[in-house]
Amino acid sequence: MDITLSQCFLAVDDHDKAIAFYRDVLGLEVRNDVGFEGMRWVTVGAPSQPDVNIVLEPPVADPSASPADRQAMAELMAKGLLRGVIFSTQDCDATFERINAAGGDVLQEPMDQPYGVRDCAFRDPAGNLLRFTQPLAK
Repeated sequence: MDITLSQCFLAVDDHDKAIAFYRDVLGLEVRNDVGFEGMRWVTVGAPSQPDVNIVLEPPVADPSASPADRQAMAELMAKGLLRGVIFSTQDCDATFERINAAGGDVLQEPMDQPYGVRDCAFRDPAGNLLRFTQPLAK
């Protein structure tokens, strides 16, 4: 079997803030920006990975979701308990400095992990966990 990752989804509550972060801070390109029934989906991705997309979707992408479900999702987002993405980088410390200088919400400064990477972590404007890993030299 030959499978590859095509898309992953992150819930965001403000697409304009998300675009500013993913495009202007992380350097991802905006590939698509569509609306449907009052909702919006924005697709971003790394120029070096044209076949891998991150879709920034509404917190509840169901127009018939109940007010209670919408409230529950808003509470989970506020706590940062939703999805996350792990990015690879060639220089964890430089990546950290760039995102931190741009006002990124720091969760963890760069550190060596026992499982063979140096990594750092941030939250995006919607509270999603973003980790940036660099393999440690062997």
